[in-house]
Amino acid sequence: MRRRYPLHLHISTLFLGLILVVCAVLGGIGYKLSRDLLEASASDLTTRIGRQALVEMQRLIEPAEMATRLLSLQRLTGASSLSERLDSLEFLRQALDSSAALSSLYVGYANGDFFLFGRIGHGSESEASRVPAGATYVVQSIENTAGDVRGHFLYFDATLRKLRDDLRPDYAAAYDPRQRPWYTQGLASSTQIKTPPYLFFSSGKVGTTLANRAADGRSVVGADILLHTLGQTLAGQKATPGSQMVLVNSQGYALAHEEHSRLLLSSVASDGRPSLARIDQLGVPALVPLLETVRSMAGAATRTLRVEAEGRVWRASVSPLRLEGVPPLYLVAAIPEDELMAGALKLIHHSALATLAVLLCTIPLTWLLARSISRSLGSLANEAEAIRHFEFSQPINVESSIKEVGQLALTMDQMKRTIRRFLDISHAVAAEQNFDRLLPRLLGDTLSAAGAHAGVLYLAEEMQLKLAVAQAADGVPLAERPPSLTIAGCGPLLGAALADGVARAARLEPEDRKCLGFAAAERAELSHAIAVPLLNRQAELVGAMVLLCTTATDDSRLSFVQALSGAAAVSLESKALIKAQKDLFEAFIQLIAAAIDAKSPYTGGHCARVPELTKMLARAACAADSGPYRDFQLSEDDWEAVHVAAWLHDCGKVTTPEYVVDKATKLETIHDRLHEVRMRFEVLKRDAQIASLQAIANGEDEQSARHRLAVEWQQIDDDFAFVASCNEGGEYMAPERLERLQAIARRTWLRTLDDRIGISQEEKLRKAATPAATLPVVEPLLADRPEHRIARPARDGLTDDDPRGFRMPVPALLYNRGELYNLSVGRGTLSEEERYKINEHIVQTLIMLKQLPFPRHLRQVPEIAGGHHEKMDGSGYPRRLRGEEMKPLTRMMAIADIFEALTAIDRPYKKGKTLSEAIAIMSRMQQEQHIDADLFALFLRSGVYLDYARTFMRPEQIDAVDIDRVLGRS
Repeated sequence: MRRRYPLHLHISTLFLGLILVVCAVLGGIGYKLSRDLLEASASDLTTRIGRQALVEMQRLIEPAEMATRLLSLQRLTGASSLSERLDSLEFLRQALDSSAALSSLYVGYANGDFFLFGRIGHGSESEASRVPAGATYVVQSIENTAGDVRGHFLYFDATLRKLRDDLRPDYAAAYDPRQRPWYTQGLASSTQIKTPPYLFFSSGKVGTTLANRAADGRSVVGADILLHTLGQTLAGQKATPGSQMVLVNSQGYALAHEEHSRLLLSSVASDGRPSLARIDQLGVPALVPLLETVRSMAGAATRTLRVEAEGRVWRASVSPLRLEGVPPLYLVAAIPEDELMAGALKLIHHSALATLAVLLCTIPLTWLLARSISRSLGSLANEAEAIRHFEFSQPINVESSIKEVGQLALTMDQMKRTIRRFLDISHAVAAEQNFDRLLPRLLGDTLSAAGAHAGVLYLAEEMQLKLAVAQAADGVPLAERPPSLTIAGCGPLLGAALADGVARAARLEPEDRKCLGFAAAERAELSHAIAVPLLNRQAELVGAMVLLCTTATDDSRLSFVQALSGAAAVSLESKALIKAQKDLFEAFIQLIAAAIDAKSPYTGGHCARVPELTKMLARAACAADSGPYRDFQLSEDDWEAVHVAAWLHDCGKVTTPEYVVDKATKLETIHDRLHEVRMRFEVLKRDAQIASLQAIANGEDEQSARHRLAVEWQQIDDDFAFVASCNEGGEYMAPERLERLQAIARRTWLRTLDDRIGISQEEKLRKAATPAATLPVVEPLLADRPEHRIARPARDGLTDDDPRGFRMPVPALLYNRGELYNLSVGRGTLSEEERYKINEHIVQTLIMLKQLPFPRHLRQVPEIAGGHHEKMDGSGYPRRLRGEEMKPLTRMMAIADIFEALTAIDRPYKKGKTLSEAIAIMSRMQQEQHIDADLFALFLRSGVYLDYARTFMRPEQIDAVDIDRVLGRS
């Protein structure tokens, strides 16, 4: 069993929990804000470092760009000897001194000459050992004179005084400027070119090369720029002490780092050159996973990611740096998360300490407050336990300083008294079993409980309140018998109560007294009243009570009366349930009829119009004061039976397939098969055309062949038009039309495709009864094939001694879909099998209705509904009853069904008849003893036919009918 704890413990826990949650939320919010702020600051710092690195690169490169451009216009580019080139040393020195990052300036000539002016130290370490003391600059020269190639290294001090001239034949033999990328690219470009940063061969430092084609186009000027200061820039911008900042190219090779020694690998490449380290070779574990990210950037925007390395979490970012004329470079930043979030974690620690201090201070106060509240609530819990054991002898008396607890105690005391009174009344009402005695007992006990002096009880029927009981509090009936009321006219007080569905109390207005049957001066002491609507469990009105009082009613007494009204409503609900059952049955009947009408758009409204016409004729029979029906009368139960039978007279149509009911042409099933037949005629026309073209190709006269084709096409068109006309329903099919149809059917066409694939399993089984023909096969244009014959299941048959009395000729087949068979139908569009399927609906109607457990007064419904296709001479269906075997109501429904069918405008195969046409047809039917002649005369003379026509037929259908001539001819 679940353990329970005292209220003061719950309150204390709740208060402490709330304080803990508030402090945790505040700490969490502070941590999140701090974390977001730090992350944003780190991101901004990375962006700023990227901008500064870009500015630094531009600061280093821009002076060199200007120097290179100026040099391309200087006379040095056209000098042809070393002595001429040395004349430009002062210009070169000033250009070199303009930028600390510019290590050398040089010119490559078209004949292979090369002239370089650079600072001492721009070359390799081995070259540095050869430099004479005091040297500041070096000139590297290659001259090619008449096939004699000479190399020189000339050393100068700061004043450009030559210190030494070394002959270097090996240098001249190993270096040809025309083979270098800067020369070929510069010569090919009309603008200045810039190489991506790379590791210089001679110095082992990272730099970039600029090149410009000389003005005369016969030489190329170059400049080498060192980028070694970028590492210092990155080192000065670290967000935290442990942050790592690296500048890399798109392949991941490091170009700048705070520790320059990490940029060069300790080993050398196979050609003896030192190589740059990749980002994963810098010895920083956090940078290793970022290599693939850099390689996949392809100039994309900044990417941020979270990296774990050696048990430490890092926040990393890769940002692109775009330098004009150079492929994108990337600034990679990695910051340890513990260093980045140090401030946020410190805030969490301080928040936890503050929360602990608040909890320690509030525990005693919370405990004392909770004990004070729970003490009085514990007393109320004991009183509630007494009520649970139905102990109502002692009043509730609980003192509390809390307002809500005091109100709860007062309410529980009133509840205790109300429950006792309610139980007393419920026991008294439950003890009364007789409904007639229950009504005055119920009203009397309610008057007593409410302290009223008199009262009236009404029962609700339709839209009226019918008087049931009117008595004083002592049980004596009132001398003034109040009248029954309509819900719309029951007075202001009762009307308001009924409208709102709740009890109302107010002073009686003159209109209220009038509705109660009191004169203005009568019962003047009864100045107030309580109006109580009685609602069942579905909130439906079953009755109402009016309790008359001498004083105003307070809210508590009104609520008590409202509660008592529920018991009264339960007692009265039984009468409403009987009516509800009838309404449900009526709705179910109309639901079935509506479903049948909705099933086919061509019979819409039939099931609704036949009941109206049947009842119109029945009323005329009841009103007749002469003739065979002068004594004909219907009781209320009979009228209900007529109503039910008329609405359900075609309920069996729910079993009739729509495509049979709606069949508009002879070949129509689910679709009109005339389209399939038309395609065969199209094939014949194509075959004739092909034959004509083949004859022309074989040498026959073209005009003759085309004339023969036109004649044959015209014949095919005429034949198809004839078949299409046969497909439309009519009143008669002449023998000569049948002969022509047979002649057309004997024409053949060539089928080359298998007709046993892609079809339903049922059709496959029917086709399997005959062997498949070898393709291609010649077939008749129209045919009745074995698979067109659909067998009738054994359960659908009727025997001569059918126990249900059905006597109808049943076709051997369920359906016959033969093309010739259906096109040869003489009248309408239905074959014999389809006509039977439609007529079979009356059999299903009788079967369905006989299965329903109708009450005694409705047991004639199946006979009335199931006989409207019978005929007076016994030739009808399904039981071939004669006129004397049919009830008058059955014969009335037969006339109603025929007249509605003749005049309806929603049939697919005909238009609605006019009045005179329909009456003429029915006149012949009564002459042939198909319908009751007396009822037909009553139908005309009473004017029922005309009343129906004005309500349900179109004005253009209503024409004059000479009743005397029609009946006289009969």
